[in-house]
Amino acid sequence: MKTYLITGGAGFIGSNYVNRLLNRGDRVIVYDNLTRNGSKRNVEWLRDQYGRDAFHLIIEDIRKAERITEAAADADVMLHLAGQVAVTTSVNRPRDDFEINALGTFNALEAARISKKKPIFLYASTNKVYGGMEQVKVRETSTRYEYEDYPEGISENMPVDFHSPYGCSKGCGDQYVHDYARIYGLKTVVLRQSCIYGTRQFGVEDQGWVAWFVIAAAASRKMTIYGDGKQVRDLLYVDDLLNAYDLAVSNIKTAAGQIYNIGGGSKNVLSVWEEFGPILERLVGHPLPVERSDWRPGDQRIYVSDIRKAQAELGWIPKTGVEEGIQKLYDWVRSNFHLFK
Repeated sequence: MKTYLITGGAGFIGSNYVNRLLNRGDRVIVYDNLTRNGSKRNVEWLRDQYGRDAFHLIIEDIRKAERITEAAADADVMLHLAGQVAVTTSVNRPRDDFEINALGTFNALEAARISKKKPIFLYASTNKVYGGMEQVKVRETSTRYEYEDYPEGISENMPVDFHSPYGCSKGCGDQYVHDYARIYGLKTVVLRQSCIYGTRQFGVEDQGWVAWFVIAAAASRKMTIYGDGKQVRDLLYVDDLLNAYDLAVSNIKTAAGQIYNIGGGSKNVLSVWEEFGPILERLVGHPLPVERSDWRPGDQRIYVSDIRKAQAELGWIPKTGVEEGIQKLYDWVRSNFHLFK
């Protein structure tokens, strides 16, 4: 039995991982300020499943260095998920974005360094560290953008090019985590995550777009498409992401000090609306009117993860196809519709 400290553990990804850890008998510390949409509901869901005392909940901000240091003292594994997650918010409030993502990650790292247990440290980074990748040749088809020269997607060898305050703050954390393995010998792993979706995702327009569109379609809410709707992302169902976390921990001798692109890869690709829209319309059984607006800052026309390094070194591969995963998410939204009214 290991002790896991999950920052942002009441969020979408965090609560799913806490559920998995508790189900297999691990000890869990959840560190979360409970301000994100759905976080309090996720805590109650976990307590309903396992009891109120099944995990230790610390309601606190990641910017509080002393508190995260205290929380990390007994951890064997730290998974750092806490953060400001929206590009648009980072543009409007760059100082908050920096303090939460860059300083918050530094605080968590220092907590790991100071700890006598020297925990494994997993960091949820983002594909946004690669920036707009204007140098990468892209072609346009009737429904999507495609890479001309990267059939398997973008690998970890792509130079980072932080674009937007969010890209800068997450990229800062990304590089700090990577360097703490080199300088201090910490067992850190950077996971540059692509578009993660799944159950218990209370998506909003600025973040969690797959869930947001599914919820909006099911609830007949207004939807706005920014850009031309042909933007392409590789989608990864949340259970497959959790498998990557587990494999990074169990293969830490290989994974320590490494950076991995973790996404759906070239086999799980979808354009934001031109291809996703028809899937949603089949699910709800009627056409979905949408409004159109300009491109948003930092929006990549295409991002697809080359996941072959994680496959080769960790034995990891996504198991849930795009349409299967979207169906699971839609079924969960419909069966929990009272949460979205």
